[in-house]
Amino acid sequence: MDLPGRPGPSEPRLPPQPPRRPPHRPRSLRDLALLVAVLGALLAVAARGYVDYREAQAEALREAAQKFLGMDGFFLFSSLDSDRDMYINLEEFRPNAKKLIAVTSVSILEEEVSRSSPLDLSEEKFSMMARFQPLLPETMSKSRNGFLGVSPLTLSGLRNWTVPDEVLRLFSARQFLIFLPPKEDLKLGEPWWIIPNDLKEHLSSDRFYPPRSSPKEDLIYKLLSMFHPRLFVKTRFGPRGTVACLMATSDFYYTVAFRIHAEFQLNEPPLLPFWFSPGQFTGHIILSKDSSHVRDFKLFVPNHRPLNVEMEWLYQYEENGNSSSELDMDIGYLSQMELESWGPSVLTEIHKKGKITYRRPCDQSSQLVLEDIVWQQEISWEKAAWQLGVAMYPFLKVTYLPLIKAFEQARTENKLVHSIVLWGSLDDQSCFGPGQGLRDIVLGNSFIVTLLKNSFISSWSQVHELHEIQNNQDNESHKKLAELLLEKYNSPVKMLLCLPNGTVCLTGSVSPYPRREEKKNGS
Repeated sequence: MDLPGRPGPSEPRLPPQPPRRPPHRPRSLRDLALLVAVLGALLAVAARGYVDYREAQAEALREAAQKFLGMDGFFLFSSLDSDRDMYINLEEFRPNAKKLIAVTSVSILEEEVSRSSPLDLSEEKFSMMARFQPLLPETMSKSRNGFLGVSPLTLSGLRNWTVPDEVLRLFSARQFLIFLPPKEDLKLGEPWWIIPNDLKEHLSSDRFYPPRSSPKEDLIYKLLSMFHPRLFVKTRFGPRGTVACLMATSDFYYTVAFRIHAEFQLNEPPLLPFWFSPGQFTGHIILSKDSSHVRDFKLFVPNHRPLNVEMEWLYQYEENGNSSSELDMDIGYLSQMELESWGPSVLTEIHKKGKITYRRPCDQSSQLVLEDIVWQQEISWEKAAWQLGVAMYPFLKVTYLPLIKAFEQARTENKLVHSIVLWGSLDDQSCFGPGQGLRDIVLGNSFIVTLLKNSFISSWSQVHELHEIQNNQDNESHKKLAELLLEKYNSPVKMLLCLPNGTVCLTGSVSPYPRREEKKNGS
């Protein structure tokens, strides 16, 4: 008989159970303190390692900076790097910005004096700074099809022009003598020509290098060639030249507004010419009446319109065994092209360093305090700019209103609207060809000027502006007005006569000027 409780051979044996863990007990404060100590030690080691790494990195950067900048450059950098981390952030730079600009502008004024140049210590000098942002290719109409049919080499001069040729250049105050009015009793806003618009014929587009400038053209060339070395002071097509007028007068100073038409050649042989023509260069200068001192100078290409630069380039083709060249063109947008004086002109002194003689600012120049100028008479910039525009383009004797304002005034006076729609600008050099023919032949005619003044409300618009009104305006009447004009736009320059409600009564297209440069039989 089997003993009770003893498993028989048919019952499986269970594996032995592992010993139970002792019940969990909370860590004592001593254990926590030990843990904190260990973690603290680890953090300290890690922090020390990080600091050592950053110090080694900074030391490597210091050595590299000393080699790259030289000791003088590295000293200047270190004076701005207050936390010695080899990086200058905005907070470190801001307190030193004015000091840095002042020191740099003084050092830039230091120039070597050649043996042939006169040592005139009464001559004041100042530095001019160029700022330039390249043209935006996507604003050109040919960018829509990827510049199909335009050789990449043709555009190479444009694409490679990304910075000014010279960011800084020294000038003498006396060089700006050409901006003084030709007579003392000149009225404010009365224009005079610095470089006259005296050429009537068109000049060849098949050129690369500018001719030698005349004495009057020399300063304009030196200023604008800071942007690009192949600067043509006289444009291929009119109106050419530089015109100025008085904006303000005081006992000792003039403020003179000016407008310049000039253009650049961006390509060199063996490429074909590529012309870059900003709509205009305009600006002002404040100078003493004897031109011994220049207080302020500013020149810029206006950028308030969607398109402000006209470009033309030659391309070749064969026809009946003859090689010919024709001009293709486009318009684009340039956001920044300007020159600005870096402080007023200052007296200089002669300084010798070894065998080299330098002219540099006098010690008193760093302590120069500018007095306030009390202007006895002055006119607004808008009025001065309008007077300069009329001098360049007589057709502007007619008031051309913005589109919306023109139709509002037409409704008030119950007159027809004479509207011009074009790709570029009617009142500057960013619209050659058809626009030029319209300005010179039609709109500038004295009879047409009188007729438009007395019987019509006049307006002109860029196509881009009409599209912006059409797409972005919440006002439905404005959108409808833009649509009515765009419906009739089918040529580069379109003239329209409209009722005050925008209905187009009559249209006319302007044919382009012929622009062919022929080279027959390979000559």
